[in-house]
Amino acid sequence: MAYKIVADSSCDFFTMEGVDFASAALTIITDERQFRDDPNLNLDEMLDYLSSYKGRSGTSCPNVGDWLEAFGDAEGVFAITITSSLSGSYGAAMQAKEVYESSNPGRKVCCLDSLSTGPELTLIAEKLRALIHEGLDFDEIEARIREYMTHTHLIFILKSLNNMARNGRVSPIVASAVGLLGIRILGIASAEGTLQSLRKCRGEQSALQALMEDIRKRGFKGGSVRIAHCRNSKGAVAVADLIRKDHPFCDIRVTAMAGLDSFYAEPGSIMVGYSDL
Repeated sequence: MAYKIVADSSCDFFTMEGVDFASAALTIITDERQFRDDPNLNLDEMLDYLSSYKGRSGTSCPNVGDWLEAFGDAEGVFAITITSSLSGSYGAAMQAKEVYESSNPGRKVCCLDSLSTGPELTLIAEKLRALIHEGLDFDEIEARIREYMTHTHLIFILKSLNNMARNGRVSPIVASAVGLLGIRILGIASAEGTLQSLRKCRGEQSALQALMEDIRKRGFKGGSVRIAHCRNSKGAVAVADLIRKDHPFCDIRVTAMAGLDSFYAEPGSIMVGYSDL
């Protein structure tokens, strides 16, 4: 069976070596402009525009047609989406699965709600690639990836909550306090797929130390780590260095966020996806 991995653009990458891969784009929307989160997005232009924009903003998920186009003609598709608590992407992917399988008897689609975003999706996609390379059948891959997903986690540091306030996800008063007082929000993707605040930290160094404390508390043993940042490469590298102090041979990779995660997390943010295996 010919397999394909498809992920919506919250995964922060658009190509993947060693496997058939496609991205389904989300779109960032304001009252004045739209930014499609694909390889043609000018991320700096979007971020600079949003920094001075004062109106409403939000996002639009890939529709059923977008998912079907991404599925292509693969015999077995594994589709990964941003957490369903933030977007309708998973629901659209499930509708596309029904259409695809009914139109193509014998073909299969597995839709995976990551309950997360960004670097945790990267870990899931990389594990899927490894399982495909093992030569396993579709059902065995699905069973093993779902088990693996119980061992992946996301923790993040946010410097600003302005965009979340603009689309109604947090109070404007809370967002203003974070910006004025130099507070960093440390949070996680919960088991239910919600973005949950753990604590407020004064300054980035305090937030980095708190992040490491939480990773240790949750039983990190030196498994794979993927770090994504929005205009904060220095902070992302600092996280990697702190992790390597505990686990010198840890598999760590640092990348920049794409459009969707940069919109929600905003400049100065860091997201860390890790496996506790």
